[in-house]
Amino acid sequence: MPPERFPPDDPCEWLRQARVDLRVARLAPADMEWELFAFHAQQAAEKALKAVLLTRGIRFPLVHDLERLLELLERDGASPPGPVHEAGRLTGYALLTRYPHDDVVTDDEFRQAIAIAEAVVRWAKAEAGA
Repeated sequence: MPPERFPPDDPCEWLRQARVDLRVARLAPADMEWELFAFHAQQAAEKALKAVLLTRGIRFPLVHDLERLLELLERDGASPPGPVHEAGRLTGYALLTRYPHDDVVTDDEFRQAIAIAEAVVRWAKAEAGA
């Protein structure tokens, strides 16, 4: 049975999708390139931050820049913990899989991306009360 879905303007839907992206990122097999899975880690963090913005009634631009989304939250008085502030490091992964490139995501970078995405999703869940 598929999971419950919510309206697109409901923070719960954004968090649901963030959790799906995080699950996909964690599925990364050891013998594959990390770029696609780092993209899903970035998407998890992005959707989680947007869930918090929606919870706070903050309109946000449709961008992939996680630092910009964090700035909007901080201007509204949010105090994300340290690991959540690292989310900006994931922004580049939003475009990495869209076009041919020379960049390679290392094992360490991928592990850090997962850890950051997990921290953002965990914080967003607490902030959104979901």
